[in-house]
Amino acid sequence: MKTLLSVLTTLVAYGFIAGAVQAADLVLYTSQPNEDAQATVDGFKAAHPEVDVQWVRDGTPKIMAKLMAEIEAGNPVADVLLIADTVTLERMKQAGQLLAYKSPEAANFDAALYDADGYYHSTKLITTGIVYNTQAAMKPKSWADLAKPEAKGLVAMPSPLTSGAALIHAQTLAAVKSLGWDYYRQLKDNGAVAAGGNGAVLKAVASGEKAYGVVVDYLPLREKAKGAPVEFVFPEEGVSAVTEPAAILSSTKHAEVAKKFIDYLLSEEGQKVAVKLGYIPARNGMELPAGFPARDLIKVLPLNAAEALKNSEQDLKTFSGIFGTGG
Repeated sequence: MKTLLSVLTTLVAYGFIAGAVQAADLVLYTSQPNEDAQATVDGFKAAHPEVDVQWVRDGTPKIMAKLMAEIEAGNPVADVLLIADTVTLERMKQAGQLLAYKSPEAANFDAALYDADGYYHSTKLITTGIVYNTQAAMKPKSWADLAKPEAKGLVAMPSPLTSGAALIHAQTLAAVKSLGWDYYRQLKDNGAVAAGGNGAVLKAVASGEKAYGVVVDYLPLREKAKGAPVEFVFPEEGVSAVTEPAAILSSTKHAEVAKKFIDYLLSEEGQKVAVKLGYIPARNGMELPAGFPARDLIKVLPLNAAEALKNSEQDLKTFSGIFGTGG
């Protein structure tokens, strides 16, 4: 009884009233910003006007908490998930909560960008690199530059304890032989501060409070276009990336429509929407948004989602041991 009450309380807390969305042909749960989610759905409906799509948006941790509460209650509403990272979907794959679908559009993507069994497909690349204030004395070109004396006490970075992208970034760099967790110890010794999310990092660098920051690409590129005194660097060692993957729930009652939605996201038209919104498209052969270098000049470092999932708890402990539990 207590478990049932807990589930019902959670559903109410997340504003879950299922009746309104169950009548739709397709229900999308997404962590995209509202504007992006609407543009994505509008694009799909333009290609499939016969489909009624409804979407629910929140940050990945909250949208997943909502979905898990629904699954525990035996009534998952979503047909498709479009969230930040593959690690979360790898967890769902292993739990048997996703439907395998090998989209024909995947042939236009690097194999590393989709699950080999078809359980999830990446839709874009949101990389993490270096932002610096244009008044900074040093113009960094590599991750190693942030550990140099010139950057002492001048570096801000998001914490993996509060940012999923930051955790994936840390796990990615920790796997690079020339960097590893020793690199994070060097950053700590050099006075780097790790706290909060990407927005706070950008604000600190744009205001001049810090000279350098570790941040997701689109934030500084958008702000630079608006006149902010910032530059973004894709470090020479390579960048980490979250790939905003999409997946179909194994519980869906609209599998064929859900497959069409996955195909659309991966199609040339769907990828053009990502470009228009200012993101790097995951599909090969696409032009990039203004402000980005050529796609082949961006070196994306590999991340094994299954390994990252297995190591996440220990990696968070390792990070906390270096920077402190406060992030």
